[in-house]
Amino acid sequence: MAAYVLIHGAWHGAWCWEKVVPLLEQEGHTVHTADLPSHGSDPTPISQVSLKRYTDKVCAVIDEAEEPVILVGHSMGGIAISQSAEYRSEKIKSLVYVTAFLLRDNESMVDVIQTDHEALVARNMNVNEEAGFAAMNEENLRDVFYGCCADQDIAKAKTLLTPQALNVLSTKLNLTKDHFGKIPKYYIECLRDQAITHWCQKKMYTAAPCEEIFTLDTDHSPFYSTPEELVSILLKIDQHHPAVEEMIL
Repeated sequence: MAAYVLIHGAWHGAWCWEKVVPLLEQEGHTVHTADLPSHGSDPTPISQVSLKRYTDKVCAVIDEAEEPVILVGHSMGGIAISQSAEYRSEKIKSLVYVTAFLLRDNESMVDVIQTDHEALVARNMNVNEEAGFAAMNEENLRDVFYGCCADQDIAKAKTLLTPQALNVLSTKLNLTKDHFGKIPKYYIECLRDQAITHWCQKKMYTAAPCEEIFTLDTDHSPFYSTPEELVSILLKIDQHHPAVEEMIL
């Protein structure tokens, strides 16, 4: 049996995995989730948030596991798992990017976001430069994140989203071949994603090759829209089939 660590993306919290966790657990796997600093129920003031604080939290979760983990990141969670992998490479079995930011050394999320001209996130951010955070425009959340999700899931998410610290988005990653580079990586692309477009996802996983690419015909939030299909892929990754191929579900 495997140990999974699931890391959420910007504005979200560990709550977003609520449909995924029981499906993995009923297969006998151990699942760890965490609220990154200032997300979910974490009390960290947003003024104190940094990528280092994120990675400290992820590394602490990894350290609690009794075996090497499958580390999964959604969206912005991609940078958190990548940087954490640099510090805990010996404790990570594989890295899984769920329509996530898969960056190279010395890249930041802003570097990639600026090239993704069709994405809807930037134009729906309500930025407070003085306080250093951004909130999302609630009126367009369905279009941005939840285009294929049920109404009740969208309504719940609206009550749980929290502001996102801006400095994290501009922090460049520090990654090496000897640590981050040696861990097998898998990418789950989402064809209908409006937050990170399919074009952008493909650009990232082409620049940073993965063991295998999986495809879901859904939005930015497969943990809500297609949880069974997402879990099916996560289970296959545990089996570690190394051949690079595309699997459409």
